[in-house]
Amino acid sequence: MMAGTLQVAGGCLAPLLPSRRAAAAAVRPPRASGASAAAAAVEEDGKVRLGGSDVAVTKLGIGAWSWGDTTYWNEFQWDDRKLKAAKGAFDASVDCGITFFDTAEVYGAGISGAINSESLLGRFIKERQQKEQVEVAIATKFAALPWRLGRGSVISALKDSLSRLGVSSVELYQLHWPGIWGNEGYLDGLGDAYEQGLVKAVGVSNYSEKRLRDAYERLKKRGVPLASNQVNYSLIYRNPEENGVKAACDELGITLIAYSPIAQGVLTGKYTPNNPPTGPRGRIYTPEFLTKVLQPLINRIKEIGGSYEKTPTQVVLNWLICQSNVVPIPGAKNAEQAREFAGALGWSLTDQEVEELRSMAREIKPVIGFPVEKLFDYVYPGAK
Repeated sequence: MMAGTLQVAGGCLAPLLPSRRAAAAAVRPPRASGASAAAAAVEEDGKVRLGGSDVAVTKLGIGAWSWGDTTYWNEFQWDDRKLKAAKGAFDASVDCGITFFDTAEVYGAGISGAINSESLLGRFIKERQQKEQVEVAIATKFAALPWRLGRGSVISALKDSLSRLGVSSVELYQLHWPGIWGNEGYLDGLGDAYEQGLVKAVGVSNYSEKRLRDAYERLKKRGVPLASNQVNYSLIYRNPEENGVKAACDELGITLIAYSPIAQGVLTGKYTPNNPPTGPRGRIYTPEFLTKVLQPLINRIKEIGGSYEKTPTQVVLNWLICQSNVVPIPGAKNAEQAREFAGALGWSLTDQEVEELRSMAREIKPVIGFPVEKLFDYVYPGAK
């Protein structure tokens, strides 16, 4: 088995040249306040450290939820064409300097499926490694399924993930959602994995402020830093700002990893009332919502992007990076998307633009459904 960290190489095949305004913005000092300054400290190579861990990753990662998936993405089918496109997304990301990839044991066809996101990521790394040395930081997740009890289930699941990935350790191992019967055993399992050298950092996902603080304290007693909390966060879904999660992350020095940072494609500007999203997303982002609610914000995003020669996607990703202590992980299905995501790096919106977009977005209340954290509390109101 090869280790999760390999060696680096490669530049972006299609670099996006910044405008003069973007070039000037790129030299601005990073925004930071309180503990977030340390948590999001920029390393010399342009990477950021995950919380108080020793793991440094690129300031933007790639989510691999869609790779192999047939339940939510890919129009409910997976074929060789989509496999080739996913491989292209991986290679283009590495070429552009993005080397942080987030997957999970339940992504793709799931734990027992023939096509699993972890397996695909491991395959892509191996194939790339045969051509040149590359450095890839892998993050994956433990599924807190009801029948998985105690710390041993975490180690067992992690070893299965390592086998699918074809590595001996991963940079970040996360609890995908809170457990029904409590989280103490799972957190102990994370600590065991860290101490055994199977992971270089540990994190959680979809954790409320209270659960986050409890997890931080439990791991701290063992001398294990809680590196991250991965939650739904975008310009139009700012629940982490409103429920105390973002503030707690900044206070405790825990990196916030933002999934769905472009609101599952809705903030790219490609969807219109005449061309709404398909599948489950179409029930959330209806033509009426796209017309009356979202369009004014999209128009302003395009205006701001035009002054930097950037796309709406790059603007909204940069908006998240400007929050400090946030690493967005948009999902890339193909090379074109991956290259576009890379264009969110190397420049910065002004403070005024950041606040203007936030102010406009406050008027938007998208019906996103239950995030995992809220769903957990709804089904198990007495659990912690």
